[in-house]
Amino acid sequence: MANETQENQIEIELTEEMAEGIYSNLAIITHSTSEFVVDFIRMMPGAPKAKVKSRIVLTPEHAKRLFMALRDNIARYEQAHGVIKNVDAPSGIPMNFNGTMGQA
Repeated sequence: MANETQENQIEIELTEEMAEGIYSNLAIITHSTSEFVVDFIRMMPGAPKAKVKSRIVLTPEHAKRLFMALRDNIARYEQAHGVIKNVDAPSGIPMNFNGTMGQA
């Protein structure tokens, strides 16, 4: 049985550059019959444009696995740190970063 476990494991490499991560404060999700596309965007105050910093393309099956993993991790986070406040996002995109609006 130990050999089966070792055969099913894969080695994952995380470079220093990738380990730094990419900051995103907006995600837009679209889908077709065969793919889910998640665009991670960084919007900056006063900037005329928001830039897509990363795009992830997933099969529907992988998108559902990601959803379930996020749901499980959020539940564990909230159990340890308290409920995450659910703030309703302003309606419509893009968000107004050009003015003095006091929301994030």
